[in-house]
Amino acid sequence: MKDFLPVLKILLRFVVIYIVLVLLYQFYLNGYENEVVDPFTRWVAKQVAFLQGLLGFPTILVDNMKLHSILFQTSGKFTTRMVEGCNVFSVAILFAAFIFAFYKGRKTFLYVSGGLVILHILNVFRIALLNIIYLKYPQYEKIGHDYIFPAIIYGGVVILWLVWIQFFALKKTERP
Repeated sequence: MKDFLPVLKILLRFVVIYIVLVLLYQFYLNGYENEVVDPFTRWVAKQVAFLQGLLGFPTILVDNMKLHSILFQTSGKFTTRMVEGCNVFSVAILFAAFIFAFYKGRKTFLYVSGGLVILHILNVFRIALLNIIYLKYPQYEKIGHDYIFPAIIYGGVVILWLVWIQFFALKKTERP
């Protein structure tokens, strides 16, 4: 049992941090249950629309209270809709809980902050590209939405986790 104690501590830390972050996020979302979407989701949608405009695909955001979504009208055509689950926040919670489970002082906060920025950027590009696929290549909608684009976000998380473990969490600190 003594050999498993470090692993159990990490696992317990992960579970506690994950549950606390999920509860805090749910508390945040509950404050916006009568809105189309929460402010963070709206912020992500605005960034996606801006990026699509830069890429030559002018986009208008249309609120849809019935679907609790923001619809992307890209180049005059409705492509996809932005719901809370698309804002990468839930994935970011999972990412942060794992990194904090292997806490290594101040660099943990720096790594989580940098990782969250990377995941956010990946997500904005992911949604913009998905809208472009829906517009230009509708035959690839399902494979894009269900397989390729989740792989981008979850692949990004796994790569960030591996980098953390390899270069920070398992690295021995040298003593003078």
